[in-house]
Amino acid sequence: MPGATDFYHPNTYACNHVELIRGGSAYFQLLQQLIDSAQRSIHFQTYIFDDDETGVEVGAALMNAAQRGVKVQLMADAYASKDLSAAFIERMKRKGVAFKQFEPLLKSHKFYFGRRLHHKVFVVDGDKSLVGGINISNRYNDMPGQPAWLDWALYSEGEVCRELERVCEEVWSGKIFSRKQKNKNKSITQQESNELLVRVCRNDWVNRKNQVSRTYLQMFQHAKQHITLVSSYFLPGRVFRKNMERAAKRGVQIKVITAGNSDVAVSKNAERFLYRWLLKRGIRIFEYQPTVLHGKLSVCDDELVTVGSYNINNISAYASIELNLDVMSRPFAQFTKQTLQSIMEDDCLEITYETYQTKYTMLQRILQWFCYLLFKFIFFLFTFYFRQKE
Repeated sequence: MPGATDFYHPNTYACNHVELIRGGSAYFQLLQQLIDSAQRSIHFQTYIFDDDETGVEVGAALMNAAQRGVKVQLMADAYASKDLSAAFIERMKRKGVAFKQFEPLLKSHKFYFGRRLHHKVFVVDGDKSLVGGINISNRYNDMPGQPAWLDWALYSEGEVCRELERVCEEVWSGKIFSRKQKNKNKSITQQESNELLVRVCRNDWVNRKNQVSRTYLQMFQHAKQHITLVSSYFLPGRVFRKNMERAAKRGVQIKVITAGNSDVAVSKNAERFLYRWLLKRGIRIFEYQPTVLHGKLSVCDDELVTVGSYNINNISAYASIELNLDVMSRPFAQFTKQTLQSIMEDDCLEITYETYQTKYTMLQRILQWFCYLLFKFIFFLFTFYFRQKE
């Protein structure tokens, strides 16, 4: 792991408090409380916003806040939230909620089909925030007879929230296509603060932001003992795999928690095509069983935790707009490691080389290979025309 001094740069901020929030009722109850407590502003940007029971409840809370005089800005991705009804949007607008779609299909002069707003960022009054992978939909909530998909968000208080608010304002205004932005936020030095330190990491390849990808590469390059990765659509690209292999050869214990049941069958089959590659390099694989795994969370050497919207695949690395928070805190990292260890022991099926060989027939392996090639083709189709901004 990089030393403490390597963690200090202009995107690192002091935090009064951080807490790992599991998806489901715990997340949505906290979200409701934060919306109800807002006094000045709410910035909310998400990939999926459905007007099902969960979306209606969150929308009602946002409308109530706007009626109290709170400035409310809600942005949802135009493609992923395409089923959000015009009537629901109009009702929110009438109640004072400012609403935008990110890159409406066929309506943007700077449109990239594969480049979607995938981050999930909520900031209230510039001092409290939630960042993670949880969308606004029944799938991510605990419903009668239907437990939530497994996911997390990081709740933060402190200076980092002002930076997240600035990021939301930048995306809202469309200035993410502009030239280099001046970062007016000061960096934290090791002598200035003994508070928790949180680093804001963004990925948007078109705009030359590859900070989340760099966090993962630094993990593999500097890890000394262990790395545990949680990824819902685990399809690491060539560079990622190369660094993972080097870490494993150095003796770093690497564990990967993947979905046992996935909402995207092609992706799951493509993942399983990579299992033999991972297992031959001593990387342990655990498939989560109770529900769909949707989380994006990793911990390294009891020192660093990264949590957010970034999936370990080339879509997150080179296409989508992503945001993770990196937390440098030994107690928090140890708590996260223990949480993931409990999940592996209680809720996962470990896939060994022997069980993989016996579980999947030759026909199933051919299907996995085909899905892997199909996924690579889809990625190329969505991104081959992308150009980085100067």
